[in-house]
Amino acid sequence: MDMKWVSLTTSLMMHHVWYNHGELRPLPTLRSERELLRHHGDGLLRPICSYARVWIPDSEEVWRSAELTKDYKQGDTVLHLQLEDGTDLEHKLDLDPKTKNLPHLRNPDILVGENDLTALSYLHEPAVLHNLKVRFIDSKLIYTYCGIVLVAINPYETLPIYGTDIINAYSGQNMGDMDPHIFAVAEEAYKQMARDERNQSIIVSGESRGREDGFGQICYALLRYQSAARPARQNVEEKVLASNPIMEAIGNAKTTRNDNSSRFGKYIEIGFDKKYHIIGANMRTYLLEKSRVVFQADEERNYHIFYQLCASSHLPEFKALKLGSADDFHYTKQGRNPVIDGVDDAKEMSTTRNAFTLLGINESYQMGLFQVLAAILHLGNVDVKDRDADSSIIPPNNSHLMVFCELMGVAYQDMSHWLCHKKLKTAAETYIKPIPKLQAINARDALAKHIYAKLFNWIVDHVNKALHSTVKQHSFIGVLDIYGFETFEINSFEQFCINYANEKLQQQFNMHVFKLEQEEYMKEQIPWTLIDFYDNQPCINLIEAKMGILDLLDEECKMPKGSDDSWAQKLYNTHLKTCSLFEKPRMSNKAFIIQHFADKVEYQCEGFLEKNKDTVNEEQIHVLKASKFDLLVELFQDEEKATSPTGVVPATGGRTRLSVKPDKGKPDKSSKEHKKTVGLQFRNSLQLLMETLNATTPHYVRCIKPNDYKYAFTFDPKRAVQQLRACGVLETIRISAAGFPSRWTYQEFFSRYRVLMKQKDVLPDKKMTCKNVLEKLVQDPDKYQFGKTKIFFRAGQVAYLEKLRADKLRAACIRIQKTIRCWLARKKYLRMKHAAITVQRYVRGYQARCLATFLRRTRAATIIQKYQRMYVARSSYRRKQAAALAMQCILRAFMARQLYKALLREHKAIIIQKMVRGWLARQWYKRSLAAVVYLQCCVRRMRAKRELKKLKIEARSVEHYKKLNIGMENKIMQLQRKIDDQNKDNRSLTERLSGLEVTHAAESERLRRELSRLRCAEEEAKNSNNRVITLQEELERLRADLQNTQKEKKAIEEWAQKYQDEMEQMISELKDQNNLLKNEKDDLNRLIQEQGQQWTEKMQRALKEETTQLETDLNEERSRYQNLLSEHLRLEEKYDDLKEEISLTVNVPKPGHRRTDSTHSSNESEYTYNSEFAESEEGSRGVEDVTKASLDMALFLKLQKRVTELEQEKQGLQNELDRREEQFQRARARDDEEHKKARSAELEYESLKRQELESENKKLKHNLNEMRQSLMGNTGAVSAAPGSPAYKVLLDQLNSSNEELEVRKEEVLILRSQLVSQKEAMQHKETMTEPLHYVEDVQKLGDAKEISQAYMGLKDTNRLLESQLQAQRRSHESELEALRGELQSVKEENNRQQQLLAQNLQLPPEARIEASLQHEITRLTNENLVGTGHIRNG
Repeated sequence: MDMKWVSLTTSLMMHHVWYNHGELRPLPTLRSERELLRHHGDGLLRPICSYARVWIPDSEEVWRSAELTKDYKQGDTVLHLQLEDGTDLEHKLDLDPKTKNLPHLRNPDILVGENDLTALSYLHEPAVLHNLKVRFIDSKLIYTYCGIVLVAINPYETLPIYGTDIINAYSGQNMGDMDPHIFAVAEEAYKQMARDERNQSIIVSGESRGREDGFGQICYALLRYQSAARPARQNVEEKVLASNPIMEAIGNAKTTRNDNSSRFGKYIEIGFDKKYHIIGANMRTYLLEKSRVVFQADEERNYHIFYQLCASSHLPEFKALKLGSADDFHYTKQGRNPVIDGVDDAKEMSTTRNAFTLLGINESYQMGLFQVLAAILHLGNVDVKDRDADSSIIPPNNSHLMVFCELMGVAYQDMSHWLCHKKLKTAAETYIKPIPKLQAINARDALAKHIYAKLFNWIVDHVNKALHSTVKQHSFIGVLDIYGFETFEINSFEQFCINYANEKLQQQFNMHVFKLEQEEYMKEQIPWTLIDFYDNQPCINLIEAKMGILDLLDEECKMPKGSDDSWAQKLYNTHLKTCSLFEKPRMSNKAFIIQHFADKVEYQCEGFLEKNKDTVNEEQIHVLKASKFDLLVELFQDEEKATSPTGVVPATGGRTRLSVKPDKGKPDKSSKEHKKTVGLQFRNSLQLLMETLNATTPHYVRCIKPNDYKYAFTFDPKRAVQQLRACGVLETIRISAAGFPSRWTYQEFFSRYRVLMKQKDVLPDKKMTCKNVLEKLVQDPDKYQFGKTKIFFRAGQVAYLEKLRADKLRAACIRIQKTIRCWLARKKYLRMKHAAITVQRYVRGYQARCLATFLRRTRAATIIQKYQRMYVARSSYRRKQAAALAMQCILRAFMARQLYKALLREHKAIIIQKMVRGWLARQWYKRSLAAVVYLQCCVRRMRAKRELKKLKIEARSVEHYKKLNIGMENKIMQLQRKIDDQNKDNRSLTERLSGLEVTHAAESERLRRELSRLRCAEEEAKNSNNRVITLQEELERLRADLQNTQKEKKAIEEWAQKYQDEMEQMISELKDQNNLLKNEKDDLNRLIQEQGQQWTEKMQRALKEETTQLETDLNEERSRYQNLLSEHLRLEEKYDDLKEEISLTVNVPKPGHRRTDSTHSSNESEYTYNSEFAESEEGSRGVEDVTKASLDMALFLKLQKRVTELEQEKQGLQNELDRREEQFQRARARDDEEHKKARSAELEYESLKRQELESENKKLKHNLNEMRQSLMGNTGAVSAAPGSPAYKVLLDQLNSSNEELEVRKEEVLILRSQLVSQKEAMQHKETMTEPLHYVEDVQKLGDAKEISQAYMGLKDTNRLLESQLQAQRRSHESELEALRGELQSVKEENNRQQQLLAQNLQLPPEARIEASLQHEITRLTNENLVGTGHIRNG
């Protein structure tokens, strides 16, 4: 409660002081007590009439209100009064006329509760006290003006008067325009700094430190406004604010009168630049109460930071400090009440640490500070035991000392030794002397205080470094948070210094309020009535003058045997009889009394010397300097030797000389350069502070504690009046009402208030001009005075002039506004009139256009509806027509494909039959050919000679030549038909080849479409993966709810990370092996493709050679045909010769032999004819011989008969050859049909397998979509987290499956294309090359020997082709089996992937990672084994 009020009462929100330009409100002149008896007009003193209300002294309430029941007359010694509770009372007056004082009169009720005490009609102590009480208790107002002083009363309750809306309300207001508030003081300070370009100071003081947090709240108010105005400066302002909780933690403590009493003084200068924006700050501190570190009175506490540390000892980072409860440490439990109601020390510790961080003190430095503080607490628990009367000892292995040494980084033995010993040095020797227990405890406490003081100074230095700005400071506003006047039952050196500082501040206040003002008045030579006031310079001289208390104290500290008692005697001898302000207590020789401006205070001399010297054992400091703790070394790096001014520590008891060797080193400088005493340092810093304050314009805030029990809105008159007297509020009232607080130079006044002057009032002499204007503006000449260089105004007159100036400017502004507004209104009217006419014109035109538009739109709507309905009907018809056409197209295409397949099967069957029949015919022909050839050879040799003559005779006949001609013509026609058939076959083969190319192109195009469709399916799968990602993100967010298992999860993740690293290494190795295997596989596939390409090229070459052979045969046939024609011509010539010879023959019968031509003309008949023709040629030559020797006709007839028989036999053999050839072709067609059926069955099985693979792929995609939909149904509309382990597992599995599927599809397509190309090549070779070749060869063969050779060659060729066909069939079957195995493995792999994916989705996230890794390892291992097996088999 107290801390909150303290922060409220001193909240000088300077960010609202920028805009004020007024002065204090008018203050009435002081009304003398003699006015109580003054008549209105005659100037005579009249008696006080009855029913007048007065104030009388009271022992309990200080002042009580009473009412006169009887008129008072001069000479009366008793006043008849009636108290407010109805009690009658007789108040006796002093009988001495010179000292007789009448009771103070009460102010009228209308003036009660005024916000400015100087505005009261009757200004005296009871009126001030009553006004404050009424405002505080009845109106709940804690602020009241007292002239230039703001009086603040602690409400011990949080009030809603410091919000942003209150700040905005006070912004730009004059100090007296609104209710008193701390914001108004801050506003006034900033306004004067900006207007007068003079530095300002705000002095916040009051007894028992009832305004401790005012420093922080002032800075907070200033900086919050600056942050709103200039966000870029927010960092500087936050640092200034952050310094307050730090200084509170290390410098504030609980006392019997205040829960947050500041035990040091501080003055902060908030710097501003030329634009009056905050740029930085600097802090100075005064007289830290170090004794509180080691001692606290009942119901008091040590500094807050120690209790904050103890309350935060449970934190992990504080475990090493080995702290506990505050009751466990001697330095924090002496007050026996370590807890402040409503204060959470642990929370305050967090605030302190945040402030350290904001000021740039990092975590390591913070822990170092806390380590030093914890070491101080442990040092206080070090137990010192008596060894004997003159020495002491610390028990070995003292736990707290061990902790202290561990935290401070020093040796246990050294610190334990020097806590119980001290070193004495002389010119020649050095002694180490043990000290008794009491001195050892004092040395321990002195070390603790010294360490804390060093730490305090270090923190202050770093705070100043953090608040320092590199920008040049233009001006500043200083906020002084100084001690209030203190008086306790036991007052020591600290209270003496505090009250000394308050004496200096009170003197400065008096100098500012009255003394300097009177000097200024006299300097300016204006009329002024000197007013007596209390000057506390004698009290200050008693303390700080030559041979004053501080001088005597410093002198006693320099004495080797100086003590508190001897110092007290010196004080008595020096000041007891010479200074009325110094007294000696009756019952004590170790104390003295000083009459301060506020009250008499009795000080106990005990401890003054020790606290003033502030000594600590030098050897203990050396031990600390040798520490391994960097922060501790930094604290003592500039340490001066903390010894007594004489260099010898006074002691009692015996001496133990341990060393008599002279110190040969350099003499210790500490014995020559004495350290300044605390009193001297404080006096110098106080003098510097006074110089700073005197160079600035001060503003005063006096804080009052209404009670000592910290009750909310409870007013204790005794405590309040005591503080009012101590802080000089009453003196302020009296002086402020009588003086001239405001002053202006003539030039400043002329420049400022030129607007109030008329042109005729302006004279060359500025002084006369100002006088003339003031006489017109201010009717009362007592309200101002003219000096030599300045004009002096009473309180409130400048505000009055500012009001006149503002009214004049406002009137001028109104006139200007009136004229401009008239002109603007006229211009606006004209514009509006013109605009109205224009608007009417355009509106009427718009309405007409709207009507026309409506009519056009109505007609257009009708047309649109007509066409829309037509469009709908036409669209419906077109959709139905398109659907019907599509159905018809699909149905017709299906029927066409069925018909095409039936025709294709029939055509294939015919081809197979043709091949089989051709094979059977060739087989029969081969068997018959050998017999026919052999028989022809034998028979022709035998009969040739027998029929020679007969043939010669027959050859000469005319019928024979006719038959020969007829046979030749038939042969020529047969040859021509054969040539036509061969050309027709070539054209059909060319058409079949082009058809196969078209079919191959269509199949390629279909496969490309299938590939694009599969790629689209892959894109759909990827899109589905995105939905899986959203689900995984939701699963990742749900993991955040498992906070209670984070530690176990962390351990598992570390193990999983290690396992994952190993697995990734293994996977990388397996992937490398897999890549090698894949490369080998690619090489094998490339080799197969190259072999297929070579085979195709070989088949093409064979086809080309066969075509070349056919062309060669055709050319040979043509040459033979030409030979036949030439033979035919030669035979015709011979025929003519024979005809002439026959005509000469008499009775020669014509031969009746008729040659039967072979109408099935073949190559064999042609060759037979050629042989017969050759024989006939020979016969013709024989006939010529016979003709010459008279022909034998009988022989001729026999030969003709033999020729007829031979022709019949030839015809039989030819029929048998045709039958055998037909059987061979049928067998060949049967084999080809069986082979084609097998190949078609294999291709159909391969197609079915491919279709099954595609259906399995579609099934997997369908299952994956169902699984995603089920997951989306379970999790709702919650999105997943990409990048999670489960997401990665699913994505990797899906990608691997897709890649494996693509690889398998490519392999199937490659192998299928190879099989189709090889099949087409074989069919092309078998259908186009072999039958024609064999038939043409058979037809061409005529001779028996040639037929036999051709037959043997044909058999060899057939065997070779059959063996090649069987080898290719076996290779194709093996490849087909391999493809079937690969398809089956792909199907199994897809099923396994699907099962694994379903299992992984059911597992928790942690198990998914392990399962996915195990699956990947297994897959890569299998692929590696399979690849290794292929390599070994290959």
